[in-house]
Amino acid sequence: MSHAPLIPPAAAPEPRPVPELLATAERAATAGDWVAAGHAWVEAAMQASLEGANQASRVAAPELKVLADAGSADAAALLSGILLDYYDESALPMAVEYAKAAADAGHPAGQRTYGHMLATGQGVDKDEERAAELFRAAADAGDAYGLFNFAATRDGDEKLRLLAGAAAHGISVAGCVLGDRLGAVDRDEEALAWYLWAAERGETEAMYAAACWYRDGFGTAPDPVQAVRWYFTMYEHGNGNGIHDAIELAKQGMTDEQIHEAGRLAGDPGWAEAVIGTIRGKRPQDQA
Repeated sequence: MSHAPLIPPAAAPEPRPVPELLATAERAATAGDWVAAGHAWVEAAMQASLEGANQASRVAAPELKVLADAGSADAAALLSGILLDYYDESALPMAVEYAKAAADAGHPAGQRTYGHMLATGQGVDKDEERAAELFRAAADAGDAYGLFNFAATRDGDEKLRLLAGAAAHGISVAGCVLGDRLGAVDRDEEALAWYLWAAERGETEAMYAAACWYRDGFGTAPDPVQAVRWYFTMYEHGNGNGIHDAIELAKQGMTDEQIHEAGRLAGDPGWAEAVIGTIRGKRPQDQA
């Protein structure tokens, strides 16, 4: 059976830079707009900003609770996510309370969060059927993460189509999952394209998959330069699991020029020097 190829979107929403998000949050907090401030801090935290996580949990959460208790579904939906992601298990009952309140009010983010709790049995009895209904409702209302979560409840081509839709709305991890799913059914060229799409948006699992596929020639001809490039890039994003792979591949006949090119593409020539030094037995000062 033939399938129409799933092509990564040429353009998708890119995450705003962390400094911009933190500045936006501070302005909103100063103006007393705690929902906007909380969203900006959470978005920064999702990009590994410790300040974003701290401000969301310590500063925004108490203010959001006041608003949620006064009936704000926006505040309840955001507060439930903060309690779930940045607090310990003692906050779970409160997270469930606010997520359910937001979901019952028809708030897409509340539906998605409460659906996640039902799907995983976090603080509530597991109910996958009800979770899927909430994910669908959130997706139908335009919630990108709701669409991504709904995709997890589907199978076959429908799952692939929904994942592609989530990716088009900027959910980069959807590209990584799509790569896995397409690879599992031998649609290797498409899988690699999605891994690269997600890797270019900072997903380290996608970087590792792309590196290994370039190394082994899945979905493309073997390309050690691109493989080492993505192993290096993983490290730049805080994941050092590919460095050993990079060294082993470099030992298998790569020239110094190829390793340097991989470092250049990764944006850190220093790693090329370090790997060359390791495999050639050179000291850094000997490398010209």
